[in-house]
Amino acid sequence: MERDSTVRRIRAQQNQQKQPDCGDEAAALNGLRSRKHKPEVSAGLLGESSAVLLLLGFVCLLWLLVLLSLQQLIISSPGLFNALRARKHLERITSVGPRTVGSPENEIMTVNYLLDQIEQIRTESQTGPHSITVDVQRPTGSFSIDFLGGFTSYYDRVTNIAVKLEPKTTAQHFMLANCHFDSVANSLGASDDAVSCSVMLEVLHSLANLSTPLKHGIIFLFNGAEENILQASHGFITQHPWAQQVRAFVNLEAAGVGGKEVVFQTGPENPWLVQAYVRAAVHPFASVVGQEVFQSGVIPSDTDFRIYRDFGKIPGIDLAFIENGFIYHTKYDTPERIHTDSIQRAGDNILSVLKHLVMSDELADSSAYRHGNMVFFDLLGVTVVAYPARVGTIINYMAAVATVIYLGKKCMLTSNAGKCWGTWFVALLTVLIVALLVTLAGRSMFWYSHFYAAVCLYGSAAVGKILLIHTLAKNLYYGGVSGVDLSERFFDVSLLLWCCALLFLTQRGLCSAYVPMMMVVFPLASKLLLTKHFRARGASLQYSVLYLTGLAVPYVHIMFLIWVVFEIFTPILGRSGTEIPPDVVLASLITLATVILSSYFMHFIYLTCSTRRILAGLGSVFVLMFVLVCCGLFFPYSADPSSPRPKRIFVQHSTRVLHALDGAVERSDSGLWINSLDYSGMQHITPHIPQINDSIRSRCSEQLPYCGFPWFLPVKSLVKKNWYLPAPEVSPEAPLQFRLLSRQDTEWGTVKMSFEAKGEISYNRFTCMQDQKTLSFSQNMHFNFTSFSNDTQTICSKQF
Repeated sequence: MERDSTVRRIRAQQNQQKQPDCGDEAAALNGLRSRKHKPEVSAGLLGESSAVLLLLGFVCLLWLLVLLSLQQLIISSPGLFNALRARKHLERITSVGPRTVGSPENEIMTVNYLLDQIEQIRTESQTGPHSITVDVQRPTGSFSIDFLGGFTSYYDRVTNIAVKLEPKTTAQHFMLANCHFDSVANSLGASDDAVSCSVMLEVLHSLANLSTPLKHGIIFLFNGAEENILQASHGFITQHPWAQQVRAFVNLEAAGVGGKEVVFQTGPENPWLVQAYVRAAVHPFASVVGQEVFQSGVIPSDTDFRIYRDFGKIPGIDLAFIENGFIYHTKYDTPERIHTDSIQRAGDNILSVLKHLVMSDELADSSAYRHGNMVFFDLLGVTVVAYPARVGTIINYMAAVATVIYLGKKCMLTSNAGKCWGTWFVALLTVLIVALLVTLAGRSMFWYSHFYAAVCLYGSAAVGKILLIHTLAKNLYYGGVSGVDLSERFFDVSLLLWCCALLFLTQRGLCSAYVPMMMVVFPLASKLLLTKHFRARGASLQYSVLYLTGLAVPYVHIMFLIWVVFEIFTPILGRSGTEIPPDVVLASLITLATVILSSYFMHFIYLTCSTRRILAGLGSVFVLMFVLVCCGLFFPYSADPSSPRPKRIFVQHSTRVLHALDGAVERSDSGLWINSLDYSGMQHITPHIPQINDSIRSRCSEQLPYCGFPWFLPVKSLVKKNWYLPAPEVSPEAPLQFRLLSRQDTEWGTVKMSFEAKGEISYNRFTCMQDQKTLSFSQNMHFNFTSFSNDTQTICSKQF
């Protein structure tokens, strides 16, 4: 034992001579440990300042690359698509105002404009090799859907404009390109979805004027009822005679305003569509991670993709703009917020992909090429990597086997892996406690217009907790083990955990398993190449730079995915209802991002002489931000014209008459029915409109269908806090007509009544903002509401 201690002291002295930059603090710490008979080997350790500069520089550099790639909308364009002409279409379509289903703006003005432009294109190209056929469809029908808890949707004479482009020799097989020209009330719908219809008009113009005939045909569907939950697309795919010839589709949508359009759904199980996009897209932007997240149902949204997939049984590609979702479905969704380069890149991509598909052999018999899913992702928008999921499974298992071989002779990995999981769990618990304190203090959603304030508050708490636990473990629990050995051990632990994640996702059949695969392959290869250098010189500057370089590819992709997650989910938390505490969700996402990024950075915690100043800095940031947040410095909403963050509230002026089953009137009332679409409720409204406070909170009448309120969308499970302010009776311009169609006693002991109601319904919303605290009401929405039974929630619309 004495001989072993002597050898350790000699090695410690030699290592201190090699690495003298740990300073007096390390020397004092070593002296303390010597008195406790726990000698410390400090060879090859980094100075605290060096470690901070390296890691911050690495993260900032990769984040800068991500931001630059996102801002670079187009590098070069083939010039076949005319974005300026498409912008003119966009401005003309939106100039009529909001285009709600059934309104003259939607059913007459927009339809006439589209038909006029299509006729001009037909006339201009009639001497060419293609023919254009136009059909205006007004279908009536109904369907059931499990979206938002499930409901039955009925529609009556909604509008579709279908345009068939084919060679003059005719075609048997067709691609479908879909957009919708209707909008929600109160919004011009420039991004959702007028810009897509403008792009489609210009794509039609470009393809119709090609000198070489297409091999197959294209049906351009301009549908006029998507916002009423996917009605017009259902009418086309189930009733239009052309639908039988459709073999695949491309759907153009929006969950934000401008930016890049991302491929976020494909298939199902038709990899040739992804391959076509990879080969043809001029500006690729796609991720299978987005597809699997969207299809998991965690995003409260849906597109016509579902209708074509479920009712048409055809495969397709779903594209959507995702940036700046804060103004999605608001009056701020205007043409000037969509950059011309966004229109150009979308047009280049759609034109190239459609042209490639209609010239391909796969379209004629797409079922023959249906053989599983595809793994696909782009690298900073420069190129797309795509390969069959079965190939991905082989690659994943090979990476896992290589990891097992590498770790085969390692010791104590199980216990250390448990310590890592414990560290991350404690960090998450700490951050969630902070989020709950912020919520209880009434400062929820402070980050809605100040996102980086949330990063500073929750991020500093997460990083600080992880760093503190590992620092205490290094100094107290692992006192007799060298920092170099500990860094090696925790690199192996991170590798093991990522390998476990890889095996779990692969076993579940998820294509997103490519992410942990990258987080296994690149760090493992880098570590193997640097092993000899590390053992000889420890954490030298050269080793640290090379180690981080080996992490660059997976980390830059991870940071891009983190950007996508926050770009999508942060705005969604402003319309996710009154039941989900948004700070808990956002804090969890920030902690998850911190855990992912810190996994291989723990290697540096044990290679650093000290973390005292880092912890002090993180603690100071956290305390400062917590105080500022609790003092109410950050107001959630903003009316800044360059970056508005409106609060979403529905206000419906309604008159209710409640009848018993025998027809007798039980009670009646009139009022303003108010719903907040975010967690803060009326908190920021009441100071400016005192009448809207919790004294007029309305509890759900469970004995009545949907609590006795006229839900336009069946979101009762998300929006349970309602306010009902008494008001005079509704006086619509058109008198309400009500007629009972049938009454039936069912075998289940219930009564089913069908009725028809015709008239005008006002549908209003207003916004609350920091520097413009006034009500901004939308114009009325006109439609006929028909056929509602007491046991089924039905969303209906009819031509005005």
